[in-house]
Amino acid sequence: MVLPEGFTQELLDHLNDGVYFVDRDRKITFWNRGAQSITGWAPRDVIGRACPQAVLRHLDADGKELCRNGCPLSAALADGKPHRADLFLHHRAGHRVPVRVEVVPVRDTTGAVVGAVEVFTDQTERMEAIRRVEELTEIVFLDPLTGIGNRRYAEVVLEEKMAELTRYGFRFGVLFVDVDRFKEVNDTHGHDVGDAVLRMVATTLARSARSLDFVGRWGGEEFVVLLANVTDFNLPLVADRARRLVEHSELPLATGSLKATVSIGATLVRKGEEIADILKRADGLMYEAKSAGRNRVVVRL
Repeated sequence: MVLPEGFTQELLDHLNDGVYFVDRDRKITFWNRGAQSITGWAPRDVIGRACPQAVLRHLDADGKELCRNGCPLSAALADGKPHRADLFLHHRAGHRVPVRVEVVPVRDTTGAVVGAVEVFTDQTERMEAIRRVEELTEIVFLDPLTGIGNRRYAEVVLEEKMAELTRYGFRFGVLFVDVDRFKEVNDTHGHDVGDAVLRMVATTLARSARSLDFVGRWGGEEFVVLLANVTDFNLPLVADRARRLVEHSELPLATGSLKATVSIGATLVRKGEEIADILKRADGLMYEAKSAGRNRVVVRL
């Protein structure tokens, strides 16, 4: 198969993207310098070899091999339409390279499909940028000690839920949670054990939450839980369930085990309220729970 009219090897070799042509049998007939740069494979390594016997061995994001099933080139040859995919190719050095693949069928003068051209772009920098954004997001929004959302994240989610309440009337509940006698834990067992207690409570709260709920560390030994789709009836039940799960958690120590309890203030948000008023009410209810003996829930709807 010859290159399409208007294209020259010199032009294609100046592209940073990888470009290669295959004939109807998926035999590689052209391989540009961009393809060599991205993959490490020279033209002599691939030209004349059919894709299933070649070296790229494309995988999708799930690790599925595509050369014999699901290949974009095969699809373009079969249906005569362009295809696009994000894949991972096999580099000559052995590692995988993320690429975005664009495949276009090539036709002869009669309109019959006689081959296809694949253009692939190295996505390594893009993937690295996404990874850096994810890392920065973790730094900005996750509490480094417990791994759950931090106060800033809780404030963002709270504002979003307030907007949904105003726009759609979706009410939600707020739990203000405080670890009982936490200072005594630090004074008796040290700050490392205190940190471990905070992680235990955070993990228990997070793993007991429903998928639409949010659990964050408000600061110190305080946590906030934002409950979606909660009603007057089930708010006390959900709050007490969280309390009981923490009560029955244990931190293993060299000398035995350590339990923790929490006091919880629970309230249902009303339309038109200010965020500051909601937090003040939930915080006040939590202190009422402490004054009443700790390890309990005080609810005000």
